[in-house]
Amino acid sequence: MTCVAGCDVGSLTSKAVIMDGDRIVQSVIMKSKAKPWESADEVMRQALEKAGMSMGDLAYCVGTGYGRDKMTFINEAVSEIACHGKGAQWLVPTARTVIDIGGQDCKAVKLDDAGNMVKFITNDKCASGTGRFLEVMAKVLGVELADLGALSAKSKSPVTLASACTVWAQADVIQHLNDTVPLEDIAAGVNAAMASRMAVLANNIGVARDVCMTGGVAKNEGVVASLEKALGVRIKRIRKSDPQLAGAIGAALFAKEKVDGGMR
Repeated sequence: MTCVAGCDVGSLTSKAVIMDGDRIVQSVIMKSKAKPWESADEVMRQALEKAGMSMGDLAYCVGTGYGRDKMTFINEAVSEIACHGKGAQWLVPTARTVIDIGGQDCKAVKLDDAGNMVKFITNDKCASGTGRFLEVMAKVLGVELADLGALSAKSKSPVTLASACTVWAQADVIQHLNDTVPLEDIAAGVNAAMASRMAVLANNIGVARDVCMTGGVAKNEGVVASLEKALGVRIKRIRKSDPQLAGAIGAALFAKEKVDGGMR
């Protein structure tokens, strides 16, 4: 058994994946700590403990995410854009466009047939279109972030938010609450606003089929369905693993390539 690992530290969550060949041996997703190196140490410790392994059992480890340069145990750091592209195509081999919505940024990546990144665009200057946007709106609505998708599915008359800007959208949501608009209709409007912002970003690089989503927001069916309408395409669901693990999986696959290539 030749195991490798990938560690992805994001602003909201940290992920670790241990792989043996094309098999995921163990994985962990946890809430990120204030210091990225502490998040990396803890999430990798948990993954190794669950696998009954130690760092010495790993042939190679790649780090990614905004905390990648602070990881002390990795052999190499790779950009999260490259890792999400590689991880997404491993999860959905036909994927040519990957849409990733992180806690504080969102990105669209176009891939070639071999899974190499050929074009990308990212938005990290505004909370609009990010997981933070949904987090703020869920808090205003008084619901759990994980419940936004299911709640919006019950909507009969979705509201339209005047702006995708987090500040102005928050004011819209408060006004709708004051007007006693049903929570599900507001939730549907929130998810649609997020999808609209992401569609603009994706269309800027040109959407090639198949399309898949990675990141925690990919588990919000309300956003996924709204994004399908906005883009006019069917988004391939990730069934092979948790879509939130895509970056860590991609990092582990880069580690595997190093081992298979003799670590040149």
